Amino acid sequence: MQTSTSRRDFLKKAALAGAALSVPASSYARILGANERVGLGMIGIGQQSRGHLFSLVNTFRNASQVIGLCDVYQTNLDFAKRIAPGIDSYTDFRKVLDRKDVDAVVIGTPDHWHAVQTVMACQAGKDVYVEKPTSVRVAEGRAMVEAARKHNRIVQVGTQQRSGDHFQKAVEFIRSGKLGKVSFVRAWNYGNSFPDGWGSPPDSAPVPGLDWDMWLGPAPKRPFNINRFGVVLDDQQRYQRWATFRYFWDYAGGMMTDWGVHHLDIIQWAIGHDYPTKVSAVGGKFHIKDNRDTPDTLSVTYEYPDCVVTYENRDLNSHPMHDMGYGMMYHGTAGTLFLDREKFEVMPEAGKGLEPMIVKSGNDQGDAHKRDFFEAIKSRKAPIADIEVGHRSTTTAVLGNVSYLTGRSILWDGKAEKVIGDEEANRLLLPQGRDAWVV
Repeated sequence: MQTSTSRRDFLKKAALAGAALSVPASSYARILGANERVGLGMIGIGQQSRGHLFSLVNTFRNASQVIGLCDVYQTNLDFAKRIAPGIDSYTDFRKVLDRKDVDAVVIGTPDHWHAVQTVMACQAGKDVYVEKPTSVRVAEGRAMVEAARKHNRIVQVGTQQRSGDHFQKAVEFIRSGKLGKVSFVRAWNYGNSFPDGWGSPPDSAPVPGLDWDMWLGPAPKRPFNINRFGVVLDDQQRYQRWATFRYFWDYAGGMMTDWGVHHLDIIQWAIGHDYPTKVSAVGGKFHIKDNRDTPDTLSVTYEYPDCVVTYENRDLNSHPMHDMGYGMMYHGTAGTLFLDREKFEVMPEAGKGLEPMIVKSGNDQGDAHKRDFFEAIKSRKAPIADIEVGHRSTTTAVLGNVSYLTGRSILWDGKAEKVIGDEEANRLLLPQGRDAWVV
């Protein structure tokens, strides 16, 4: 987690990131007609993107046309071509960006690739749907925002809970004041993979059909390890594990930036703040015996001007809270509101005039999120999870890891996006880079 790159140098390099693209962005971007289908490129077709691709070629076949498929792992590419036969495929995402008939791209690569690919897509005149978290480092996320604004691109972040109708109703309920003054919010993810976790497989030769060096991209050069790669498939090409790359600092930020981003995104929306002022984290890799970098137990406290928020995850005990292994609990002076992907439930305080209430999810959040993206492409108005919003939510999660890694509380200047009086912490906000890749 070390770098000697300054923020100024990084932004200067970011401005040059698309130098390899020979055609200026203005000549790529098309103005789509109201009924014209959006030409799509898929960059990264792992477990999450398989679901996107299936939805795009079925539910959204009248709104979009998948034109190009890209992945550095041939097994993923072969599977995608079975979902969408006859579509051109590539192992280098820049070839997708070079296509003039591609209006937008869906970026579902590992987290450490999100920033450079989004910046280059914006420079190539493409709109972008990028999975969360937006980036591994804060400065990378800010570069994504700047690229989107400079090139007038629509960039939707895959925090799909924002498009869930019951999430929207819950946020409206909280912001209306019906729950009273909210001074404490708790979010959590609980599980138990003791003692072996994902195991500790030895380093080995890359699996057949994988360009390991391209998979690493901007991340440090490391020997191949199946847990770093994170893909194990059975004979029917079904995934047997979930993105274990997210447990290594080179590529992600553990549960904090995997699930924590989803929770914090909704929390900041509901309480009306874009960023905390102070962050304090404690935790460690205490008892799991696998080769992950990230902690098996973590508790982070965020201070906002009028509210305290905690996020905690543990992988050593799955006992639930409110009968759920994950969720959010908003504590107001008139009542408490529980929220997850299935429902929200209001539990009144005695004598405060609030009635019990349960509101269940009424829509497919993933499809609604993609629908919002296509509408934004046509209207050129900001989507519900605009890159600025996604960057702010990701930043809050990243700050939890920065506090954990430095071993101390940090004070956050959200406007300057800088830790106050702590240069070691500020170095952890800057991007890592390798070879030709900016990030």
